[in-house]
Amino acid sequence: MNNYVINALDKRSHISKEIYGHFSEHLGRCIYEGLYVGEDSPIPNVRGLRKDVVEALRDMGIPVLRWPGGCFADEYHWKDGVGKKENRKKMINTHWGGVLEDNSFGTHEFLDLCQQLGCEPYINGNVGSGTVQEMSEWVEYMTFDGVSPMADWRKANGRQEPWRVKYFAVGNENWGCGGNMRPEYYADEFRRYQTYARNYGDNRLFRVACGPNADDYPWTRVLMERAGQYMDGLSLHYYTVPGDWKQKGPATGFDKPAWYRTLKKGLYMEELLTRHGAIMDSYDPAKRVALVVDEWGAWYDVEPGTNPGFLYQQNSMRDAALAALTLNLFNHHSDRVRMANLAQTVNVLQSVILTDGAEMLLTPTYHVFRLFKPHQDGTLLGTSLETDRVGQGEDSFAQLSESASMDESGRITLPMANLSADAPAQVSASLVGFRASAAKASLLHAPFNAFNSFEDKERVRPVDFTDFSLEGDRLRFTLPACGIVAFTLEP
Repeated sequence: MNNYVINALDKRSHISKEIYGHFSEHLGRCIYEGLYVGEDSPIPNVRGLRKDVVEALRDMGIPVLRWPGGCFADEYHWKDGVGKKENRKKMINTHWGGVLEDNSFGTHEFLDLCQQLGCEPYINGNVGSGTVQEMSEWVEYMTFDGVSPMADWRKANGRQEPWRVKYFAVGNENWGCGGNMRPEYYADEFRRYQTYARNYGDNRLFRVACGPNADDYPWTRVLMERAGQYMDGLSLHYYTVPGDWKQKGPATGFDKPAWYRTLKKGLYMEELLTRHGAIMDSYDPAKRVALVVDEWGAWYDVEPGTNPGFLYQQNSMRDAALAALTLNLFNHHSDRVRMANLAQTVNVLQSVILTDGAEMLLTPTYHVFRLFKPHQDGTLLGTSLETDRVGQGEDSFAQLSESASMDESGRITLPMANLSADAPAQVSASLVGFRASAAKASLLHAPFNAFNSFEDKERVRPVDFTDFSLEGDRLRFTLPACGIVAFTLEP
């Protein structure tokens, strides 16, 4: 028996809705074909943006979208992507496949997408190959309401009113593809660049500095010491790779050891959040600076027969479990983690949507985000869990992953993932300071390596879960192997 306690009297941190954010880069078929098909496409669209994808993302509750990269951002010059499309400069996407980028999707199209989605835009500025002036003028172009060269140019390009842009990253992976910089050098560059990314009118930028790659703790220390006072957020990138970077492992057709190895590596996120958070605490005990995990997810070998530079991969029940455990970790660290962005939204890495021409399917990961949606802007509740362990040797870990929150109406959201590939989990949950008047639940459940294909789009999908009992302050249920359940408890 797995014993679980949810203390409704122990109200902890706010779970920022932006923790459930996403990331779209000019990479493979993410932007083009995935999100944008052009105004002349026979695929139903609104100003070139796919209606089916937009509607699905809106229903999932996407709160924030990061763009244009990623490594692509380090070579992206925004002025090439505005104005009449026939006049826009073409470039080679050197990072991702060496294909032609015609810049038909640029600033106006992205911000239109965010408005259609009803989400916050998160713009990534170019420090690697860009200039201070270029970044400063981009902010002016988007947000200045008045007479200026950039505002006038925006109006001439068809947008009279400025956009509201809250989140702005000053550089991307500057320790790698963003310039191979030392932390001391980048800290000085961040201080310089952010100075000229100005607030215009009532638009207030939330400035995100480039943080560490995985366990590069010295980078965090240097950035917090030298530039912490100038930033609102510090990024963290970590990808779950079952193998190594040369042979990552397949997205489908994997065995149970690969299931456990992948989830074990995903759980490493807990150590990263804890240790980077401790360093940040030493410089920022009030937790003013957010930890922004703006690239995370699974990274496997590309699907056979596809362009290796497009990073197209399938998405299985393993990815759903990885998403659930990671989101639970973010919730538990929501006092410091206030944004996260899954990589990447459509047709790349751990996507929530895959497309094939006019066809579209929802992946298991999509359904996890849909189940976790009520957590957005909730209050984290204190919990304790006694659970069995699964896996073998160094790849063993706790069988269950959970988090609980309460919304403004007093409703409790309780998702739980069974991380075992083959063993169900009996759960006895005690509710402290809360008596539920009613409960409902949805279950995502399938064999550990199951996935949705264009031949079987609903192989993995959520269903109503009724196999539970609620008596007073006690909730009992059996969670099947590879099962992810989300309870809603009414006050």
